[in-house]
Amino acid sequence: MPTDLELRSTEARSGRAAEPKRPEREFVRFTRLQRTLHACMILSFLSLATTGLTLKFSYTRWAAMVSRFLGGFQVAGFIHRSAAILMFGVFVTHLYSLVKLKKLEYKSWRALILGPDTMLPTRQDLKQFIATMRWFIGMGPRPQYGRWTYWEKFDYFAVFWGIAVIGSTGLTLWFPTFFTRFIPGSFINVATVIHSDEALLATGFIFTVHFFNTHLRPEKFPMDTTIFTGHMPLAELKRDKPLEYESLVSSGLLEQQMEEPQPEIVVRTIRFLAWIALSIGFSIVIWIIYAMLFAYK
Repeated sequence: MPTDLELRSTEARSGRAAEPKRPEREFVRFTRLQRTLHACMILSFLSLATTGLTLKFSYTRWAAMVSRFLGGFQVAGFIHRSAAILMFGVFVTHLYSLVKLKKLEYKSWRALILGPDTMLPTRQDLKQFIATMRWFIGMGPRPQYGRWTYWEKFDYFAVFWGIAVIGSTGLTLWFPTFFTRFIPGSFINVATVIHSDEALLATGFIFTVHFFNTHLRPEKFPMDTTIFTGHMPLAELKRDKPLEYESLVSSGLLEQQMEEPQPEIVVRTIRFLAWIALSIGFSIVIWIIYAMLFAYK
């Protein structure tokens, strides 16, 4: 009877080497609602960035080509406003989910906002930021991160900043007659500059810094699917979020957050769609660099 070693050798020679076995259960990091809101935000942001930049750099060849592909600058404007509505809807739905979370789990706003899983920056975040910088240059060990890292908190509140600044100025440009009843007409010009430049800044940040922190770090490259599937392997949780893992184990809550992994076909579909989003984002960065260096007016 052939041994296991002989069977594996036969499989390797025939090109049928077994694929690594998937874990039976994975840690659930994000709920279905959180994954859905993130997917809607990706769709709205990509639409806003693409259509907004074709209007901002309308004098470039690539902007004209993209605009024609979309159906013209007028259609691009319609898509832009529709995506803005979707973005506002995502934001309002998230705020509503926080209200429900407070009622069901935290009972008070103080416990939700200032609890151990707070999204607010803390002294511990500052210590971890300094420790991370030291780790980058080989002057210390890798920090022990918890539920949320300092860069995840920054990304989270960047949405609030974007809604406040880009969203408010966008509404002013969308409904100038209404808003000029309360503010001077000259503010429309100011709103145009703020909306355009802040949107450009947000687009550049998301498609470079955020993409690197999320997908291009060595331990995540080429893609982190956690926010899309909601799951992450337990070994990955231990490596990336050791403080959260220890807290879950000590509280006995880890088993409650373990589920079977998503079906392989679902993961492959998610990867395919995510690669499309990443490709569009990186293409937009190239368009911006080209426009700023060679065609900016």
